[in-house]
Order: sequence, then C-alpha cells, then structure tokens
Amino acid sequence: MKYRRAKIIATLGPKCSDRKSVQTLADFGVNCFRINLSHGTIEEKKYYFDLVRSISISEKDRPSILADLAGPKIRISGLDGEMCLEVGDKIVLSNEKEGPDVIPVSSNVAFLGVNPGAKIMIDDGQITLEVINQISSRTLECRTETSGIIKKRKGVNFPGVALDVPCLTNQDLIDLELALSRGADWIALSFTRNAKDYIQVQSRMRDLGFQIPVMAKIEKWEAVENLDEIVDAFDAVMVARGDLGVELPVEQVPLIQKNVIEKASLAGKPVVIATQILESMTVNPVPTRAEVSDIANAILDGADALMVTGETAIGAFPQKVIQVLDRVIEETEDAINYDEYYNSRGQNLLSTAQAISHAACSVAHDLNINVLVTMTHSGSTARMVSRYRPAARIIAMTPFPEICRQLSIVWGITPFLVKNYKNADDITNEVGTALKNRELIIEGEKFVITGGVPIGSPGTTNYLSVLKP
Repeated sequence: MKYRRAKIIATLGPKCSDRKSVQTLADFGVNCFRINLSHGTIEEKKYYFDLVRSISISEKDRPSILADLAGPKIRISGLDGEMCLEVGDKIVLSNEKEGPDVIPVSSNVAFLGVNPGAKIMIDDGQITLEVINQISSRTLECRTETSGIIKKRKGVNFPGVALDVPCLTNQDLIDLELALSRGADWIALSFTRNAKDYIQVQSRMRDLGFQIPVMAKIEKWEAVENLDEIVDAFDAVMVARGDLGVELPVEQVPLIQKNVIEKASLAGKPVVIATQILESMTVNPVPTRAEVSDIANAILDGADALMVTGETAIGAFPQKVIQVLDRVIEETEDAINYDEYYNSRGQNLLSTAQAISHAACSVAHDLNINVLVTMTHSGSTARMVSRYRPAARIIAMTPFPEICRQLSIVWGITPFLVKNYKNADDITNEVGTALKNRELIIEGEKFVITGGVPIGSPGTTNYLSVLKP
C-alpha cells in the first residue's frame, strides 16, 4: 500500500492561473495551494481563492488553501532614481530625514536598539551596510561594506537591529479579512518575531468571527532566538529560507532548518520547508542533483511538507516540478526506518493523549497492521499520531470539511470526510465501511483505531482498539 507521507504545497501565479492547470497540479499530488498576498490587486487575490475552491480532489471537497500574508516587509521607499554606493561610503538610513546621502525606508519601522556588529542587508544581501551609530529611533548612520546600486522597492533586512514594527500592516488586515471570507484554511504570518504575534493574529480573526490555524514563518533573527516560544504558541511553522539566509549567515541556515524541524515535530506541530526547493526548474525541465539532495534531507529530517514558490507561480514547468517532488519524496521515504521514529519519540510522554497515540503506533507495528485510523473533530488526535511517524498509514476521519483540509498538510495523514458520529457505536460501523469502500483494507483485515470520548471534546484522545470489519 504505497502512499506519500510528506505533503506538497504549491504557490499559484501567472503560470498556473486557470482551472485546468490547477486541477492538473492537484491530480499530480499537490495537497495545498499557497496564495501569496504580497502581490496583486484585491480582485486578483479573490480570483485565486475562487480558483482553488473550484477544484475537486478525491477525498475532500477541494484542496487546502494557505493564505500567506505579506507582513511588515521593510523596503526602500521614496527613492528618486537610483543610488550608487562604494565600499567605505558613509550613508544614513532613515524614514524621518531626506537628502542625497539618505536611504529612505518604510515609514512603519522604528529602531529599538543596535547590537554590536549589526548589519543592514539590501536587495537580499546584494548590498551590505555596517551600522556605526544610532542617531535616533528612526535614523541609523552606516558604512558601506559591499558596494552596489540601490533601487526603489528593494527589500531591506536588519540582522542585529531590534525593530519596532507591527506584526500586521494595514494591508495585512485587509488581506486577512479577504482570506477568511474566501475560505482560507491556514494563515501564514510573515516575519514572525515572537509568540505575541500569534495572539494578535488570533485576536483579529476572532473579531472577524473566524478561528483557523496560523503558521509562523521563521525568517527573522528574532524568530530564531525565540524559536521555543514560537513553536509552543503557533499551530505550525515554516522555515522560509530566503529572508532567513539574509538575516543570518547563510552557512547557519541548514542547521537552523534541522533544529526547527526537530522542535516542531516533537511538539506535534507541522513544519514546512520553503524557498528554492527546485529553483533551477523555474527555467529548466530537470532539477540539479543538489536540489534533489536538499529535498531528500528535509524528508529524512522529518519535514511535514515542502513548499514551492516561483517554481509553479512563474516557472516554465510547474507540472514537472510537482512530479519531481513526488518522486523524490516517495523514493526517500522508502528508505526510512519508521520504527526508530516512534521508539525515540515515545520517551517522556506527558499526557494520556500522547501515551494513547504512541501506543496506537506501537500496536500497529507489533501486529503488522497497515492502517491506523484516528477519529477526530478538532484534528488533535490525528496530529498527535502523526507526531510519532508510524509506518502504518494514518487515516483521519472527521465530519468537518475544514478540519479535513487543515490536516492535508500534516505528515502521513490521509484525511477523509465522514458522516457525523455521536457515539462509539457509530464509529465502528462507519470506519469499517469507509475503509472497505476505499479499498484500504480487505474483508477480515485488522486496523487500529484511536480517538477521544466523549465525542467532540478536543484533546481527549483516550481510547484505542484493534478492529476488523
């Protein structure tokens, strides 16, 4: 019974902007589509949400939607023409001063403090400035370390500078309301810095009458420093390697990625790896060997999902990108010894739910059972089982379409929509019928089932059974 455990998230864009092409990507294995809210008009953004909602997939009403907020990206703002910098030039960076020797930046940022050796990276690190003096909360005196030409609207990163910026910009507030009203299943928060950001986003969603999971994008040096509290607070994390590789020395990114995967996986939180997954396939029909190795290593480390961006949004071969991802993931997963996962992660169990979930994986292994069913209303039971990375296929059965879609990015989980069940007696009949109808088991084949009683109480994973239809 072959299936892919790690999931694929694909970004929509001009190269996949019609129903036929998006349906094809879904048929090839895309589990979730990302809508990048950093670009486009309101009408264009609405179009992409409606496009995904028009797509059908076999086990759910439609694919999952990840709405990616732009966040407080700081840019060169208000520059007339271009500015040429040479090594050693002294320059002022500010959003309160003007002049020929001033680099103007976004007005919504203030500088709280400067660490020794703090840098300013412009245009993804193409130009580097050293901060030599903080003149005020909105002005820094700098010296040019790497020369180049500064152009308007280019991004600016501040490794080593503590910033005072809102976690949600005015545009984010507009986009968040749009995303929620158009059926987003996940919200990704760009430039997350600490756990307080989660509270602000959830508070705003509650004001709008919604409550869906939020994913923290790890791409700031502050996020790395506050990783434990972020993993604890947020519903999922994403290693956004683009800005992260500018904020911190690029040689540190692989180890940070491994650390994020480990912490998130142990906490039972989905972790997504993004940026330059198959960058060469934006223009070439085949990947580089290094890219294939990068994908395999992310899978071996335990990533829940891999996300492609420009490869599908603007690339020339979006369908081939998904096919390559699918093949590399499956080939890598075939080589993994899943027994080691659930044994190592069964240490230091802290709750009944964790103990029952781990026991379900153990029973499936000991009895050589291939299907492990979780009955879940909130998704917590399924995520808990996924945490232990069993060899058995995890089937999450839920009566709620939104939970079905939210679980579609979580490692190993195949979510099924089932009729609403109110008691344990309903469960046995419903599960056996559903598994046989989908040809996941044959008559008389055993399966493990776990869930919570009373039905509908989130986080009450407390029973385990071995059944056969």
